Amino acid sequence: MEILDAVILGIIQGLTEFLPVSSSGHLELGKAILGSNAMPKESLLFTVVLHFATALSTIVIFRKDIIEIFSGLFKAMSNKIWTEEAKFSAKIIVSMIPAVIIGYKYERVFEELFGNNILLVGSMLIVTAVLLFLADRAKRTHKKVGLKDALIIGVAQGIAMLPGISRSGATISTSVLLGIDKTKAARFSFLMVIPLIFGKIAKDILAGEIDYTSTNFTYLSVGFLAAFVSGLFACTWMIKLVKQSKLTYFAIYCIIVGVIAIIWSLL
Repeated sequence: MEILDAVILGIIQGLTEFLPVSSSGHLELGKAILGSNAMPKESLLFTVVLHFATALSTIVIFRKDIIEIFSGLFKAMSNKIWTEEAKFSAKIIVSMIPAVIIGYKYERVFEELFGNNILLVGSMLIVTAVLLFLADRAKRTHKKVGLKDALIIGVAQGIAMLPGISRSGATISTSVLLGIDKTKAARFSFLMVIPLIFGKIAKDILAGEIDYTSTNFTYLSVGFLAAFVSGLFACTWMIKLVKQSKLTYFAIYCIIVGVIAIIWSLL
């Protein structure tokens, strides 16, 4: 891997983790364009580092929310009062259940779908575009996320493991189509992924699946910084775009990239 490849893949991960265009799909497209050796399959550590960077950028952006949630949880445990923060934490936990089950049961199936499967990525990007079109036309409301909503959004997050289905696009679109306020939908979508990312990182480390023998910390550092900085930008920008109902632009983008990917795969 060249340093430029690390920068490009880091930026792709940072931007597409939050923008509704599928980070996994774009990483597959990026690897196809840069060459299959740009991020080899055995370099799981690089992927983990990129995901850690985007999770960290989410924590930075939502640091006040996270502090309030932990503060509310502490008060709930010490005073046995069911605070709003405790209720929100419960919804986050509920949203994780479908993704954990789907990921655990079909992990190998999803892994086999990765690896320059450009036709699938293109097709799923078009599915993402349809979801974004529908969400952008939903009526404005002030509804909060309920427990049932959290479960359904969690299912959407589980399905978004498919390369080409945007996680943020699927979860935000599902939330909005359930009648949830767009700003609250974006906030919930970004916060709900933090424990899943750290959980996946812990699983990969404990399972001994990460190869440290050929580690190049220069590439890791460059990729981390690129993903972290671009993630900060994308997360902040995405919140504004959802609030302003501008998801259609991303839907058009997903269709264009999806069609190009399909044509690429067939040639």
